Amino acid sequence: MPRFFVNEADDKEILLTGENARHIGRSLRMRVGEEITVCCGGIDYNCEISRITEDSVIAAVLEKVPCQAEPNVEITLFQAVPKLDKLEFIVQKSVELGVSHIVPVLTRRCISRPNEKEFGKKTARLNKIAEEAAKQSGRGIIPDVSPIISYKTALERMGEMDKTLLLYEQGGNSFGKADLEGVKKIGVVVGSEGGFDEEEVCMADETGAERIWLGKRILRCETAPITALSILLFLTNNM
Repeated sequence: MPRFFVNEADDKEILLTGENARHIGRSLRMRVGEEITVCCGGIDYNCEISRITEDSVIAAVLEKVPCQAEPNVEITLFQAVPKLDKLEFIVQKSVELGVSHIVPVLTRRCISRPNEKEFGKKTARLNKIAEEAAKQSGRGIIPDVSPIISYKTALERMGEMDKTLLLYEQGGNSFGKADLEGVKKIGVVVGSEGGFDEEEVCMADETGAERIWLGKRILRCETAPITALSILLFLTNNM
């Protein structure tokens, strides 16, 4: 069933406008009486189209249920900025897997070093990729891709997590040894092509981050977050 995201939803009737309405009426050529799913804040509203105009669609709510595809943990991916094509891949796949927030971070060993203004032009595209991946994978929310931030700012945000796991190729605990009991907000920190330098890792240690080692094989920066998220979602009974 086609899925559409809105910021506000009523228990009886939902109004869809803009791109959502154009996609329903022109691209999908849907008709009155056909059913769609409208998502708002992690809730799925199963609806029947009751009216279609040139620029809007009105859908009658048949039932509303919590989205079964949403994990019961909130995961923030702190991703050191790689080359853009790799970041697009990371955004798409991490959204499919169940991440809640994606935070691009500028670290010392980033090969790609866009400034805030340059990266701002790419943020809209990255969020569009996140939206498309959320629809395709049946998510109940659209995970957000934030503007690029400094490592210092990222450290502050890591401190807000219940648990932060930093992937480090030089060693650390295995995922199986990480204590995730009762944890709801989890940060996952992944380096770019050059990884992290030792000082950056020590700074993360001071925020309470736990070093995680994925084994003797060195994974590419676009493979590591997907691997880590898959393991983490499995361990939290979300896969």
